[in-house]
Amino acid sequence: MIWLVWRQHRQQALFALLGLAALAAFLVPTGLQMHHAFDRAGLGDCLRTATKVEFVQVQGRPNRPADPVAACRDLADQFGSRYGSRGLVGVLLWFLPLMVGLFWGAPLLAREIEQGTHRLVWTQGVSRLRWALAKLGLVGGGVVLVAACYALMVTWWRAPLDQAATTRIGQRFGFLLFDLVGLAPVGYALFAVALGVFAGVLVRKSQGAMAITLVAFLATRIVVEFLVRPRFLAPLRRTFPVVGTMAPNEITGDWVLKAGIYSAQGRRLSGGVFGSYSQNVCGAPASDPSIVRCAAEYGGPGAYNLELFHPADRFWLFQGIETALFVALAAILLLAAVHWIRRRAS
Repeated sequence: MIWLVWRQHRQQALFALLGLAALAAFLVPTGLQMHHAFDRAGLGDCLRTATKVEFVQVQGRPNRPADPVAACRDLADQFGSRYGSRGLVGVLLWFLPLMVGLFWGAPLLAREIEQGTHRLVWTQGVSRLRWALAKLGLVGGGVVLVAACYALMVTWWRAPLDQAATTRIGQRFGFLLFDLVGLAPVGYALFAVALGVFAGVLVRKSQGAMAITLVAFLATRIVVEFLVRPRFLAPLRRTFPVVGTMAPNEITGDWVLKAGIYSAQGRRLSGGVFGSYSQNVCGAPASDPSIVRCAAEYGGPGAYNLELFHPADRFWLFQGIETALFVALAAILLLAAVHWIRRRAS
């Protein structure tokens, strides 16, 4: 049975290997160039030091962090301006797990059921369970292997870009950065294949299974991206006064979920909703007339800024949680598909 499955899917395996080779041909030379430029600029040591500072001195309005944080941010911005356009490749890579689900997962069982060839296998002394497990095991194992190789290459390639992205609040946790690196692409690919397999068993038509896979995959990813991921763990709280000269360091890489200004009594004055990043520091001393006027704009004495955020060091923990979530969904879908095959009429 394993030999038969290999014969049926060896062309897909060849295309996958050729795709990985083509991807490596682009990622390796451009990645080496970015890594060398990153090291020459001294960004590694700079960011390791600067991102450990939680609060920085601000000078007037608009707020700007003082040296050495500002110098490090300028270096990172220069690096991002030079190489950031390469990150647009991520727009294409984001869809790779979906393509695997559409062209590997959806037709895997649906095509045989649609054409009736599964009956021939079942009449040769091969049980339904063995038939399903052989196909799912070999193809699923191949998908995990290919996805792991892809994820390792892209994670290495994007490392300088992602480190430089800490200068933009929480970007590593967001769309097109979090989804491309680490363990997550393996979970997405396995989920896409399992979704395609389940849809194929359900509707017994390859095209119908592909349509269901497309809609369900995108819907699930969007829900997890915007509704589930921010709630993996309870966010932390950070406060700092409106009248003062200190504000959070924006290059820590923390993922700020929402921020706002509150009165001394705790009443929200502005911001404080999801995706709102209002942050204000009027300066000091508090007796200065301009400072008094500024404070009055934000609720008077005692007004403070409040941020709800996930610290940057939760990135890999969130990667593990999201990967486990999609692997669990894939396992449920595969078990449901196997159960359906065993119960359905031939």
